[in-house]
Amino acid sequence: MRLLLLLAVFVVFTGWSTSVAVAHGPLGFLTLSLEHPWALQMLLDLFIALFVAWAWLRHDAKQRGIPALPYQVATFFLGSPAVLAYLIHREIRAKRSTSSAPQRDANAPSAVDSALSPSTSR
Repeated sequence: MRLLLLLAVFVVFTGWSTSVAVAHGPLGFLTLSLEHPWALQMLLDLFIALFVAWAWLRHDAKQRGIPALPYQVATFFLGSPAVLAYLIHREIRAKRSTSSAPQRDANAPSAVDSALSPSTSR
């Protein structure tokens, strides 16, 4: 469910962002931010949020064995769609690792059960 939601947000937002960039130019936000204080405030807020996401992404990707650099570079140029793409990659990898993990027999004792059970060979 989470993967479908991420994909939907990615497709809709990236499509809309692309249409805005085509209509107003890829740097159109700079002109707007220089003319309107609220636009500048939102642009600065976006930079701060993306920097936080960039740092989190680096840490999270390292823990999960996913290369962070392509997503970090893309975040600099594309913004939120790159972070969304990382989250999609993360979800797909998690689904693959859980589906390929060996299933434990529900009736077999776990290592903890074996360690805590009294030994009968005394």
